[in-house]
Amino acid sequence: MKKRMIEIMDKFHQYNSDNMAYLAFGLDKNEHYDALVVAPSFSPYKLKMDSYCKVTTLKEGAYIAGYLVEKDDLKIAWIKTASSDSNLIDHVAVCAELTFDKMIFIGAVGALKPEFELGDLCTPSFSIAGGFAHTYLKDSIKDFVPFERVEPDMEFINNVVGIAEESGYELKKASVFCTPSIAAEYYHLEEIKEFDTDLIEMETASLYLMADLLEIPTVALLVVSDNSATGAALVGRTDEEQSRYDYGRNVVLPTMILKTADAK
Repeated sequence: MKKRMIEIMDKFHQYNSDNMAYLAFGLDKNEHYDALVVAPSFSPYKLKMDSYCKVTTLKEGAYIAGYLVEKDDLKIAWIKTASSDSNLIDHVAVCAELTFDKMIFIGAVGALKPEFELGDLCTPSFSIAGGFAHTYLKDSIKDFVPFERVEPDMEFINNVVGIAEESGYELKKASVFCTPSIAAEYYHLEEIKEFDTDLIEMETASLYLMADLLEIPTVALLVVSDNSATGAALVGRTDEEQSRYDYGRNVVLPTMILKTADAK
């Protein structure tokens, strides 16, 4: 963990309780976890992982929840959060007091180019931060850089891409624009497309900045849920589109979560 993250946590604890991961998610800071899964809106039950894993609900709130997922010798801490970069920062910070070997972010992503189909599994090659929340991870909030480009550590990501290939899946590297608003992004869609990114979602720029501060190997696994370039809608999919999306979300994604958690 980098010095700045330690300082962030020290100030966080100064004004809040200790053992926040337990209070928020029911996760034990004395346990060692193979991975932390960070999942806006996705629970292990939603991905039907309880049919072949032991899933224990630790704590459920109005917007967040904590789970323990166990499979053979694997022990995975799983947090379900609300969407947005600020929620990502806050809830990963809460879990910074836990011990885990790697971090796996999972979520849905919209495509901005026609070559991406519903159900495709993607991971960011870089993310453009379209919001402001990530600036709070800097030394000063006055150091805001508009549309900052965030690049992940690709060594671990390339390893996960290889794991997918060995498993018969394709994990596509793709550029991402991170929007702070879903409703208003469509009004600015033509401007957003000027950044020439492949995908659009909300959290991965802040995710990889947090991963850098935590010094934890991290990968984002994103399932394409809609495509504004082809007209494949988030709501009102055709049967074929729904089938492709369900396969990516309910088969490929859970398999890759387990295989990534088990990666050495």
